[in-house]
Amino acid sequence: MKRIRLTLTVLLVLSLVLTGCSSSSSSTPATASTQQQPEAPPTPKVNVVQEAAEAYFAKMPADVYKIPEKDFIAKVKANEEMFIMDVRQAKDYEAGHIKGAVNIPWGEAIAQNLVNLPKDKTIMVYCYTGQTAGQTVALLNVAGFNAKSVNLGWTLGISKVEGVADVTETTANAVPAGKTEIKPEIQTAITDYFSKMAELKGTTYANYKISEDDAKKALDAKDPSVMFLSARKAEDFDKGHIEGAINLPFAKGMQAYFDILLPKDKKIIVYCYTGQTAGQTTAILRLLGYDAVSLNSGMGMPSTGDAGWTNKGFPVVGTENSTPVQGSSGSQPSSAQPQPNEGDHS
Repeated sequence: MKRIRLTLTVLLVLSLVLTGCSSSSSSTPATASTQQQPEAPPTPKVNVVQEAAEAYFAKMPADVYKIPEKDFIAKVKANEEMFIMDVRQAKDYEAGHIKGAVNIPWGEAIAQNLVNLPKDKTIMVYCYTGQTAGQTVALLNVAGFNAKSVNLGWTLGISKVEGVADVTETTANAVPAGKTEIKPEIQTAITDYFSKMAELKGTTYANYKISEDDAKKALDAKDPSVMFLSARKAEDFDKGHIEGAINLPFAKGMQAYFDILLPKDKKIIVYCYTGQTAGQTTAILRLLGYDAVSLNSGMGMPSTGDAGWTNKGFPVVGTENSTPVQGSSGSQPSSAQPQPNEGDHS
């Protein structure tokens, strides 16, 4: 009997000891090494194309990515180091071009030749009137090149410069083979830019442009899916603009207003003075996801001849004293706008 009691006593003691150990173990806080560490928040993915497109306006130089035609010819005559890119059609290039210029016709050939362009030279680009050169220059700068468009292109600018014949040739210059590195995302974006443009051939919006007549039809129809964006100076907008247009002067920093003023569910018809800076704006807007096109020859100036909105005799409205020049008063966004670069009448 004593053995049984002794055994029971021993079992009872062991039970208490084990229970105490278990309780002690469960109440002991976990060491730092056993605690679950919180996961670090994921690093936001950088949109390379958006970043480069916005930087185009954020870092805009005083020359607004352009060079006057006379200055360009002077540089050619002085044999200054530069790369000249003629984006006109091959037949027009063959009929006569600036000495040393290579021909990369406007379109998909530009995307295909990015690797062959130099990043250690300024690229001077010209087309016919400056509009497609404007688009080209915007795309090239986004891709990391230092590109400028020649004011008014070949037809309206270069061909009218005194002494241009001295630096004109018909001998073709081959595009040099190169191995320039282009960020894959940007190469894809520019390739898509031109492949989608090719699908518009023969339509109202070919070359991401719209004629004055087609723009007038959209205005007269009061098409709610279309809006007009004036990239001209505020004072010129006040004197006369296309009815219903909003004003965002072409200038450094204008990208800060895109999200505020521009919808992505409408066709945005961009116009300036002759179409050149509207071409630049259109290219950047499209890279940012806006459905933008530029108005042929813009509002129109003496240099554009019969081309351009006012040269066609189409109506404008004014805002200086709420009295329309023709039609009814247009609208204008907040006055908190970037100031345009002086001397920009493109």
